[in-house]
Amino acid sequence: MPRGWRIVGWAALAVATMVAVILGVAGTGEDGIRMVIRATARTSVALFGAAFVASALHRAWPGWGSRWLVANRRYVGVSFAVSHFTHLFALLALAHWSLGGMTAAAKPATLVLGGIGYVFITAMVATSFDRTAAWLGPRTWSRLHTTGMYWLWFIFFSSFAPKSPRSPLYAVITLGLLTALALRLRYRPAAVPTLAARATAG
Repeated sequence: MPRGWRIVGWAALAVATMVAVILGVAGTGEDGIRMVIRATARTSVALFGAAFVASALHRAWPGWGSRWLVANRRYVGVSFAVSHFTHLFALLALAHWSLGGMTAAAKPATLVLGGIGYVFITAMVATSFDRTAAWLGPRTWSRLHTTGMYWLWFIFFSSFAPKSPRSPLYAVITLGLLTALALRLRYRPAAVPTLAARATAG
């Protein structure tokens, strides 16, 4: 199994190959670009889900697979960012590389919620390096990444869930997102008691 930044490299290669195959088969017109948009949304949610549930999965079922996922969660998360920025570039391509055209075509709620999501992704990737993480500090880093992960979960859920009654694939993705959330909430780390709580308990 690859480890570290090799995971990002292999993921980027896989996404690029997928896009090239889709465009080669479906063409570079609107139909081909729309297929790329759908495909990268699916690769993004798969990579995001793996990073989102990694720690909880290891607590629930410790083993070599979950241990590998926890150890490489950072790189799986960056791989998700690669996939999702490819998704963004496909959206721009559909709008003929016009940011104004893309924003005009999007619904206001989608534009705002998705825009905030990409801000989170950018900030989380920027703080996925030891130096920037140390500069940010562990508490702020944890708040940023926890908030960002739940925000992105909400974005994916609100994107796939409404389509699940019409698509078995989207129904499976929606169920996977709900399962990941349930696992994360059920197996979240126990809170460390504060000094006041310890004094009261004593």
